[in-house]
Amino acid sequence: MSSTAAASETLTSQEYIKHHLTNFSTGEGFQAIHWDTLGWSVFLGLVFITIFYSVAKKATSGVPSKLQCAVELVVGFVDDSVKSTFHGSNPVIAPLALTIFVWVLLMNAMDWVPVDLLPWLISMVSGHEMSHIYMKAVPTTDPNMTFALAIGVFILTIYYSIKVKGVGGFIKELTTQPFGHWSLYPVNFILEMVTLLARPLSLALRLFGNLYAGELIFLLIATIGLFQLPVHFLWAAFHLLIIPLQAFIFMMLTIVYLSLAHEDH
Repeated sequence: MSSTAAASETLTSQEYIKHHLTNFSTGEGFQAIHWDTLGWSVFLGLVFITIFYSVAKKATSGVPSKLQCAVELVVGFVDDSVKSTFHGSNPVIAPLALTIFVWVLLMNAMDWVPVDLLPWLISMVSGHEMSHIYMKAVPTTDPNMTFALAIGVFILTIYYSIKVKGVGGFIKELTTQPFGHWSLYPVNFILEMVTLLARPLSLALRLFGNLYAGELIFLLIATIGLFQLPVHFLWAAFHLLIIPLQAFIFMMLTIVYLSLAHEDH
């Protein structure tokens, strides 16, 4: 989300947008570390753990607090989603789905933080100019984060596919469908591998694309000057739907992929 301030006086609109879309990182290429993505994702994960642990520890069967009601609502919603989608028996799936939904939701919600706020606070503390401070506060606008989440889901999918079906069963699933004749097994394998590899790719790019586009539009709005506020608040209101929706989609696709991994034909 943009702040009420438009582009910095020392930056053009193009430079302003490029500046805010640049991570605070060290290293080059595959050895680069995006410290803002890493730091904010870990911090928000700790926020999630702290809140839910605190509520669980203080939970009461009497009149619950507002926070307990909110947590129970989220847990019940995720539990119903798992029961209606996952067709298997695995005690890991519901906690995993809850973790994914809340963690991705919190990371997406950082999109509501004005993009100039954190650099301004850092500049006040450090004494450096804002144009020299790089801070992307939305981890899901970084493809490294979304691909890390998607690869984690992919690894779990492969693990449970082999655990439930065995190595032979998993290979059979990749080679005998959709064409049943043995001569077409190589074709089946290619088609199934494309489908299998497309899952984490689409999972990562969908989340990244939606959040990155949203952040980019906030930055574009910030460059229009005095007339930015009405447009700014309209786009922020629209994000009330986008932010939880993207977390929900990521969670549901994870449940679906793990459900398919547990199907033993």
